[in-house]
Amino acid sequence: MTLNDLTLSLQFARFDGVAEHRAVLSRSKVTRWIRHALAVDAEITVRIVGEIEGRQLNAEYRKKDYATNVLTFDYQQEPTVMADLVLCAPVVAREAQEQNKSLEEHYAHLLVHGTLHAQGWDHETSTEDAEEMEAYETDIMHELGFADPYAT
Repeated sequence: MTLNDLTLSLQFARFDGVAEHRAVLSRSKVTRWIRHALAVDAEITVRIVGEIEGRQLNAEYRKKDYATNVLTFDYQQEPTVMADLVLCAPVVAREAQEQNKSLEEHYAHLLVHGTLHAQGWDHETSTEDAEEMEAYETDIMHELGFADPYAT
């Protein structure tokens, strides 16, 4: 498997508990996870935010007044993917606990998920598209040594 080139900017906002998230999200891990989901070269910014910023962004860009786990802002798909992935740390931590996953495993999945969105994958267009995207995410997660993120 040939991995594509990635220019990564990894940013952490200021919020309570940021140290725990920094400890899980080393640059090398984030790079590895994203590169496994890339079909082309990319320039991606990953920003880890708190609940307030996550909620503000979701309200402004998706008209939904709550913080969500990951937001993908894709600016260009070819010849190079250019995107921002914004992950809301408190939501990711809460979901990981609810799903009995490690924080690292859930972050890996959400970064793979967001990277696929940045390349045009969409799970909200049809059941078929959702199933195809979930199957691809599961394959990528297995390549990375993680379990099926959709298994309950």
